[in-house]
Amino acid sequence: MDKLRKLFSALVNPETISYLIFGILTTAINIGLCGLFVQVLHWNVVLSNILGWIASVTFAFVTNKLVVFRSTKVGLRLLLKETAAFFAARLVSLGIDTLGMWLWVDVCHGNFWVAKIAMNVIVIVLNYIFSKVFIFKHNK
Repeated sequence: MDKLRKLFSALVNPETISYLIFGILTTAINIGLCGLFVQVLHWNVVLSNILGWIASVTFAFVTNKLVVFRSTKVGLRLLLKETAAFFAARLVSLGIDTLGMWLWVDVCHGNFWVAKIAMNVIVIVLNYIFSKVFIFKHNK
């Protein structure tokens, strides 16, 4: 019972709840813009995915730094380090997201919306791990 309580505390706390809230908002930006570009403007899936990614990652960096992980340390060097690490980690998840979208939609002719939502679930989990373990770890 004590191990279950510790696991619950590790999974459900202010940090993970705020990450989830801002993750949902980031995902909404990503999916909304990507959907707009593909479904309304009829742009290429890969280009649309990348443009949605740029907007959503910029939003995510600001909210993760200031609200989720409360990285209040200042200084140009630290800001550059966090920004570079954040965008590098997000490039990895962009690659996974884009590859998954391409395989699911273009190669397998699957439903765009199902693919986009499924890939975003995978990306949210990976991004939390990257941020918690590698990017904002110095704040603890």
